[in-house]
Amino acid sequence: MRSWLAGIAGFGAVVLFGLGVLFAGDSRASVVDLRVWAVVNGAAPPWSYAAQVLDFLGEPVGAPLLVGAAVLGCLLLRRPRAAVFVVLGVGTAVGVAKVLKTLVGRTIHGDNLSFPSGHTAFFTAFALVVALLVAGGLRVGRAVGVSLVMVSTLLAAAFMGWAQVVLGAHYPTDVVGGWCTAVAVVPAVAWGVDRVADGRR
Repeated sequence: MRSWLAGIAGFGAVVLFGLGVLFAGDSRASVVDLRVWAVVNGAAPPWSYAAQVLDFLGEPVGAPLLVGAAVLGCLLLRRPRAAVFVVLGVGTAVGVAKVLKTLVGRTIHGDNLSFPSGHTAFFTAFALVVALLVAGGLRVGRAVGVSLVMVSTLLAAAFMGWAQVVLGAHYPTDVVGGWCTAVAVVPAVAWGVDRVADGRR
């Protein structure tokens, strides 16, 4: 899937750059943001509780629990390279998202930096890493692997993005930026981990 992953990573990088330029220094919702907000904002219980649970998974307590469980699973399966990939793939995506927040400077609710959504970048990156490891471990064909990766990343971004919009933490376009960050970064990290590991071996 390397050629396909390179293509989707390039697409994510281009869209991310375009959105970053478009919303640089902005503090207002775009027309698209307003329309999406009108549909999904202000969810009542039990949906608001579900949004809070999803939000927790991207917080400083929930996120390490997810990553730690994945790393432990990799080590129990004696796949140290996969454990390294989990940490570096997710960590790099989150780090890039934080840097971009400062560079773009888009804000919400005062001075809170919002683009791209770090929660969405984390959750999408985590789903992408796990999907790649599952596809590789099961040695599925290209079509099945691509389908698994796409469905996993889109669902992860949709669920976490929905939670962020419902809770009013991000503009919907911030969520798109978070998804783009993950799909642009994780394939590059995967390639780097394989290069280093294969070279050492």
